[in-house]
Amino acid sequence: MSASQDLAALAVESADVLLAFDPVRATSAGMHEHDGRLPDLTPASVDAHLRRLDALLTRIDGVDDVALSVDEQVDLEVLRARLAGDAFDLSEVARHRWDPLTWDPASGLHALAVRDFAPPDERLRDAHARMRAVPGFLEEARANLREMSPIHVETALLRLDGFDGVIDELALLGELGDDAVDSAREAVAQHQAWLAERLPQSRRDPRLGVRLYSATLWHHLDEELAPVQVLEMAEAHLDDVTAQLREVAAEYLGESVHSSDIVRRALADAAVRAHVERDTVVPTIRDALERATRFVADHDLLTLPDQPVDVGDMPRIHRGVAVAYCDAPGPLEQAPSRTVVAVAPPPDDWSPERVRSFLREYNGDLLHDLAIHEAMPGHVVQLARAREADTSLVRRLAPSGVFIEGWAVYAEELLVERGYAPDDDPRAGLRMRLQQLKMQARATLNAILDARVHGGDIDEVGAIELLRRRGFQEEAEAAGKWRRALLTSAQLPTYFVGWIGVRRLVDDLRVLHPDWQDRRIHDLVLEHGSLGPRHLRAVLGL
Repeated sequence: MSASQDLAALAVESADVLLAFDPVRATSAGMHEHDGRLPDLTPASVDAHLRRLDALLTRIDGVDDVALSVDEQVDLEVLRARLAGDAFDLSEVARHRWDPLTWDPASGLHALAVRDFAPPDERLRDAHARMRAVPGFLEEARANLREMSPIHVETALLRLDGFDGVIDELALLGELGDDAVDSAREAVAQHQAWLAERLPQSRRDPRLGVRLYSATLWHHLDEELAPVQVLEMAEAHLDDVTAQLREVAAEYLGESVHSSDIVRRALADAAVRAHVERDTVVPTIRDALERATRFVADHDLLTLPDQPVDVGDMPRIHRGVAVAYCDAPGPLEQAPSRTVVAVAPPPDDWSPERVRSFLREYNGDLLHDLAIHEAMPGHVVQLARAREADTSLVRRLAPSGVFIEGWAVYAEELLVERGYAPDDDPRAGLRMRLQQLKMQARATLNAILDARVHGGDIDEVGAIELLRRRGFQEEAEAAGKWRRALLTSAQLPTYFVGWIGVRRLVDDLRVLHPDWQDRRIHDLVLEHGSLGPRHLRAVLGL
């Protein structure tokens, strides 16, 4: 076989191996051959999967990359990175041995309930099969989980409280069968009791440590960056963003940039003017989506995909990490399917002060910025364009989180630079610029926090002080970000590193093609799928 044929065969085999091992991930990706199964994370299954990954990596090393085109060389490296990253996560980080969130019985059921890729009776059939598998799946979880971290146990307990909500979602499709439902509910309750019993003894530090974090960052970013480099870049950029914030705040308040506490006072004033209530958070996101869509079309910023979008409350099974997310049809999905932007307003059990803190942070202006990031022209647009693009199986199998988040942060900046405002108030544009810069400071601090949590020694007090002082964040937001940094690793830096990569790429295209308008540049960037910035540069010859 030729080198091109070798690569094509490896791509198909890799897809089969990866998606068969993780059926829930396969459902989300849009491959539905395994929709009736839950993952098998038993030691024998994990060991067998690692052997298959190793065999595939050995064969990749044997491909004559010199005989490949530039596009194929990029695909070879993307495939190698995906397989090596999965092997590293499974063998070295090994979350299935200590993170109860890995043993999630609900997400695979939720995907079948809300993703309309097949008729309800077909999805219900697969949901019934997954439901029957829940007791055995959770029994294996208890057999495999060893010393756990308390924050992961707490979050797992929170999410398991939402299992009944998933049952209610599935009931809208048809009859599940009382026996399967009762057995699954009993198994979840038993697992909750087991986790609650072990919570006081759960003392594992959720921080990865320098060695493991450095390797995790290398695999997840797919960039040649060490933690210290990311940290240095982010700290330098944070100073730049702070200076920009002071200038915009001074213009907004009509004061000198040297006025005391000028940024915090400007943000506080803007938050009051854009106040929302708990029950208007989701409607505000919907309104912002409509306004941003009109703005993108009116300014001809890019080609808009034909993608229906629903905005709604985040399911309990997904709460505890982020305030919002975009749940789009997977890159392998063939059937027409809607995209959901899920938002988590303050829960009913929060104290009044915590709710007020949340609503000051997520005021109307920032919710517009969030809608741009998650939807228009951020994740909803980019992911739909990637799915429509004529790209390879490899790029659909291994989308770059760095590019995905980087594009969304770039989208925030783009709209504000083009004059987007959340309302018709004369100062609404300045208010929006304040929030966008605050969000860019947040993205930058995400990278700093991740590096200092997992590769350093910052504690909760120091982290929250950093986020509040340098990011002008509310107490509730800073506390939530501290939790997220402990619950995840190497995901928070994707916003900053991705934005740097996308912004530099777009800037270079503008220099090379000064006569090109926004639409032509952005369509070019988006037509290659969710490809990492460094690989996209190679494909574009930059």
